[in-house]
Amino acid sequence: MPEADAAPPLDVDEILADPGIRIVVCCGSGGVGKTTTAAALALRAAEHHGRRTVVLTIDPARRLAQSLGLTELDNTPRQVKGIDVGSGGELHAMMLDMKRTFDDVVSQHTDPAKAAEIFANPFYQAMSSTFAGTQEYMAMEKLGQLHARGDWDLIVVDTPPSRSALDFLDAPARLSRFLDGRMLRLLLAPARGGGRSMFNLVTASFGMFSKAVQKVLGTQLLTDLSGFVAALDSMFGGFRQRAEQTYRILQAGETAFLLVAAPEPDAVREAAYFAGRLRAERMPLVGLVLNRVHLPATPDPSAAESTAAAERLARLGGHDGTVQTLRSHAALLDQAERECRVARRFTDDFPAVPVVAVTAQPADVHDVDGLRAIGTAISRS
Repeated sequence: MPEADAAPPLDVDEILADPGIRIVVCCGSGGVGKTTTAAALALRAAEHHGRRTVVLTIDPARRLAQSLGLTELDNTPRQVKGIDVGSGGELHAMMLDMKRTFDDVVSQHTDPAKAAEIFANPFYQAMSSTFAGTQEYMAMEKLGQLHARGDWDLIVVDTPPSRSALDFLDAPARLSRFLDGRMLRLLLAPARGGGRSMFNLVTASFGMFSKAVQKVLGTQLLTDLSGFVAALDSMFGGFRQRAEQTYRILQAGETAFLLVAAPEPDAVREAAYFAGRLRAERMPLVGLVLNRVHLPATPDPSAAESTAAAERLARLGGHDGTVQTLRSHAALLDQAERECRVARRFTDDFPAVPVVAVTAQPADVHDVDGLRAIGTAISRS
């Protein structure tokens, strides 16, 4: 971008080709082309750098499947056909299904009888489908699984919009606080009490409060809660450990965080917020992809000169086409200058973060050819 790109240029191909980098995490607010960027990077890694790549989207939008020519994405990596495999690479894609991932965790870490009991528990059914934060917990679990399997050279993660992506980073700590909380320990007392009834033990723990809870919720609901909490206690110590291990992987040199933003105040503000958080957490932020940038073919004549010339020709008459062209050129220069000012809000605060600007595309990306074009645009630094 004119003048705004004071930061060093971002070499995306160097990142994608580096065998030491196994995870690329794309972060940013909604509506900035983050999902498309993640898919384009994964495709380029497979086609140009011969890497066996999987792209994992946590965003519930279906754009990724459509652009890759797949009818659907689910919790299992699906190979993308019709790409250039001459370099030896492959591309797979998947979308996080948090309930299925949750079910898989239960099945893997409990015996079949216990798993069936957990699946039937109403609290489990609610938490695995709708509980706030479950998506982020399961995203960490799925990323850890993909990394541990070692089937891919590169994992590209398309996170939710950035504040939700912060929940993705916070998942291990939040889960630990939940499991270690005083209320949870008290609720666990009945399950650890050797067979005494739920109500008696909760009464012993909570006194009059438990009586009020029972009156409002009923004994069966408390029993269901006890069983659910006991299941958490037996199963989620291992999940917490794995999530914390994944968090450490995100801090390691094998991971590269890429911010994606558009030259708009809200998007750049979100990118700066996330960059600050990554810096505080000592996570490897490798660059900013600034999408949908408007660049004039030439800076001359200036916006003021173009506007003045257009006015003179308009008064003369008979030059409608030239007048419109001059005014469009002036408007584009003004827009580019506004975008530069917005981008500088980030580059001034984070001058060491490499940046690549990607010009606005004439149409939305709907297929693999469109993703290739985006990948080529991002790789130009």
